[in-house]
Formats: sequence, structure tokens, C-alpha cells
Amino acid sequence: MNASDRFRRWRATRPFWGGLLTVSAGAELLLVPLAPLSQQVQLGMPGLSGRTVALLLVTAGVTVWCQPAQHSFLGVVTVLLGIVSWITANLGGFGVGMALALLGGGLSFGWTTTARSSSSSSSSSSEPPR
Repeated sequence: MNASDRFRRWRATRPFWGGLLTVSAGAELLLVPLAPLSQQVQLGMPGLSGRTVALLLVTAGVTVWCQPAQHSFLGVVTVLLGIVSWITANLGGFGVGMALALLGGGLSFGWTTTARSSSSSSSSSSEPPR
């Protein structure tokens, strides 16, 4: 088994895309203050609150990868942090970071494991698919 197969198997057992979008949202919110001052809109406590929200988003994204059983709680926390970023982090990173956080939180919250059977999908099972 090569590295790409191991990564594919690892990715299938956790909300990978939700975590990736959440980490991307946090990274984007951390990078927005590096934009030229003429493009920034400062709301709330400049710097500290925006960076705190961004670091919490990165932490939530990594945690959802490491502990997929917590996906529901972390999805809700990510959505709430995305909404809070509108106030604290330059209008949610000019809307991009907030949108990424909302999408990542939704994907994390809605993630389910799928049991793949080795039999074909045309089996005569009377049980509905999960």
C-alpha cells in the first residue's frame, strides 16, 4: 500500500474537507491584517480578538481531523466563530474567511461515516441504505 492509498483511507474516516476549509478560514483571517492599511477595516479590539478567533478556527479544524467523533460540536463551534469573525476580524476577512468558516462548519457538522460493503449495490437487501 503506497502513501496515496493510506492518505485516501485516512481521509475517508474523518471530515477532511470540513477541517480543511476551517483551517483555511483561520489562515485567511490571520493573513488579512498583513494587507495594506488602506484596505483594512478595523472593528472591535484590533488585533487580539481577530487573531484569537483565527487561532481557534485553526485549532477546531485540526481537532476535527484528529477526533472525528467530535464533528458535531466542532461544526457548531466553527459556524459560531465564523459569525463572530464578522465583528472581530476585519469584516470576517472581507467575507472570505467567514464564508470558509461557515462552509467548513457545515461540512464538519453534516459529516457521516459511510459503511462500504464489498457486495454490489444491486443486492436484494430490504434494509434501506444508511
